[in-house]
Amino acid sequence: MVEPQLRITAPLGAAQTLAWASSYYLLAVLAEPIAHELALPLPLVFAAFSLALVVSACTGPWAGRTIDRIGGRAVLACSAIAFAAGLALLSRASGLVGLLCAWALLGVAMAAGLYDAAFATLVRLHGQHARPSITGVTLMAGFASTVGWPASAWMASAWGWRGACLGWAALHLFVSLPLYLSLPRAPAVRERPDDRGQAAEPATPVPLATAAALAAIFAITWFTSTAMAAHLPRLLQAAGVTLATAVLVGALIGPAQVVARLLEFGVLQRFHPLLAARLAALGHPAGALALFALGPVAAPAFAVLHGMGNGIMTIANGALPLALFGPRGYGARQGWLMLPARMAQASAPFLFGLALERWGAASLWGTAALGMVSASLLLTLGRRPAAVQPS
Repeated sequence: MVEPQLRITAPLGAAQTLAWASSYYLLAVLAEPIAHELALPLPLVFAAFSLALVVSACTGPWAGRTIDRIGGRAVLACSAIAFAAGLALLSRASGLVGLLCAWALLGVAMAAGLYDAAFATLVRLHGQHARPSITGVTLMAGFASTVGWPASAWMASAWGWRGACLGWAALHLFVSLPLYLSLPRAPAVRERPDDRGQAAEPATPVPLATAAALAAIFAITWFTSTAMAAHLPRLLQAAGVTLATAVLVGALIGPAQVVARLLEFGVLQRFHPLLAARLAALGHPAGALALFALGPVAAPAFAVLHGMGNGIMTIANGALPLALFGPRGYGARQGWLMLPARMAQASAPFLFGLALERWGAASLWGTAALGMVSASLLLTLGRRPAAVQPS
C-alpha cells in the first residue's frame, strides 16, 4: 500500500527546496565573490552554471529511466550525495577548471535531484493520481529563493563563499539525504497491476507531434522564466521603472507563483491540467501587453501575471505528460521532453541579455510572442491521445 501522499510530499518538498536553493539560486548571491577571488569575469562564472544545465539536460533521460526501473528513493538519495560532493568541490575551486568541474558534477546532481526526478518519483509511487503531490512539492519548493538567498548571504557573511558552499553541502548530507531515505520504496512493477502500476517503458508509442509540441511548450516556459529571473530589474528599468521600484516589483513574482499554485491545488485541480496550462501560458503575454499599453504604472501587474503563469506552468511540466500519456515510462519520457527546455534555459540569460542590449524594453515583445506560440500549441493538444489510452 502506498503511503499517504502528505507523508511523501512534505519531505520531498523540503528536500527540493534545499536542492533548488543550493543550485539554481546559488549564484545570485555567490557569483560576485567567486569571480573576485578566482579573478574571473562574472559572465564566465554564470557560464559555468549554463554548463551545469547542459549536463543536466543530457543526463536527465538516464535519471528518468532509472527512476522508472527502481523508483526515485535511491536516485534522489544519490543526488543529495552528488550535490554535497559538487558543492564541496566548488568550495575548493582555485580557477576556471575547478569551477567548471564542480558545476559539471552539480549538473548531474540537478538531473537526478530537481523537479523532473521528483515528479518521476511521485508518478512512480502514485501513478495517475500524482498530480496533487506534484502541486504540493512545487508549492513548497516555490520558497527556495526566499530561503536560499538569505541563507547563502548569511553563510557567505559568516564563513565566506567557500564556507557557504560547504554549509549547503552539509545540509544535503544531514537534511536532504535522510529526508529522501524516509521515502517509501517503489513497489516492483509486477506487484502493481492496477492503474497505478507502470513499466519501465511506455506501453504504446507516444504520438511524435504531441511530444514535440510539449517539448516546445516546456522550452518556451523555461527560456522565458530564466530570462526574466536574470534580467527583470534591467528590463523594467528599460521600460521606465526606477531601480528601487524594479526590485520591489520583482519581489512580487515569488508570492504570485505561490498564489497560483494554491489555486491549482484547489480550484483548478477539478479540471484537466490542459485548462490550467492554457490560462497560464497567457500570463506573460498579458503582462507584457499591460506594460506596453499602460507604461511603468503597470509593472506590478506584469510581475504578478508573469509570476502566476510561471507558477502554474511549472506544475504543468509534470502534470501534462502524466495526463496525456499516463504513468508508464514517465521518468524516461520526461527526461527527453525536458532536454530542449534545459538547453533553452542555459541559453536564456545570454540571448535575452543580447536582445535587451540591442532593443531595450522592446525585447519583451519577443518573449510575449513566444508565450502566444506556447498558448497556440496547447490549443492543438487533445485531452488524451487515443494511442495512449490506459487499458
